[in-house]
Amino acid sequence: MTILVFGSINMDLVIRTPRLPAPGETIIGHEFFTAGGGKGANQAVAAARLAAPTKMIGRVGGDSFGVTLLQQLAESNVDVDSVFVDESVASGVAIIAVDDAAQNNIIIASGANRQVDQTDLERLSHHMPQAKVLLLQLEIPLDMIVAAAKLARQHNVTVILDPAPAQALPAELYPLIDIITPNEIEAGQLVDFPIKTQEDAQHAAQRLLARGVKTAVIKMGAVGVVYATAESTDFVPAFSVQAVDTVAAGDAFNGGLAAGLGEGLALPQAVRWGAATGALSATKAGAQPSMPTRAEFEAFLASSQ
Repeated sequence: MTILVFGSINMDLVIRTPRLPAPGETIIGHEFFTAGGGKGANQAVAAARLAAPTKMIGRVGGDSFGVTLLQQLAESNVDVDSVFVDESVASGVAIIAVDDAAQNNIIIASGANRQVDQTDLERLSHHMPQAKVLLLQLEIPLDMIVAAAKLARQHNVTVILDPAPAQALPAELYPLIDIITPNEIEAGQLVDFPIKTQEDAQHAAQRLLARGVKTAVIKMGAVGVVYATAESTDFVPAFSVQAVDTVAAGDAFNGGLAAGLGEGLALPQAVRWGAATGALSATKAGAQPSMPTRAEFEAFLASSQ
């Protein structure tokens, strides 16, 4: 397998609204739908639809959502043989509001994702010898993230961490990360100053490099992407698209980045793959349903030269 994803699997419950409600306010929405989600599963689907061999390791609950989530992952060519069905708990759920400006807010009930433990790590370890990239996020227990990163380092597997939802990271984790990919809000929370401009993002990237990360990638939405290594700092402007729903655009970026690295692309080209995948995902509603196919992706890149 080229890409391993160790992380969350959720069912998204999505309401589209004219605007996001204020605290205590009730508003009437446009529509409601369910879709596969969870940062781990989203990134797995993004990579798999770009034709990268992808395996998901995580948990779903012993409920109807769990059955549907596994089916949807398999339909996107994600290998789910190492996803554990935990009959003792419900599947993870995310309640999402998306407004007419494509902005969103999200509340997560972790469910089975919170139960990820050493047995899941053992399943992950079985696939490390064949892996090239490991995608991690922060919707499963943090100690499992650290252990997975250590395991990847032992097997010389590239570790990409999406530090979301944002939280303080242990100092021991940073040197285990090959590429960290926060958005501007998450980066600001990690470095303790707001990210408003490209210069701010560059300063944040340098702060993350100083903690031991090999490459820092700051996703700035419609502005673009700042990325830095010890040798250089660069910027990829955002692709111009008509955004419909930005839910999972960051996950799409990570899946595209991993797929590019899995195919042997250099970092600048892989970052551009990530930016293109994220842009395309924002043109469709839903998390996993918005991930582009390889044909859509290649046509978009060709038209954007």
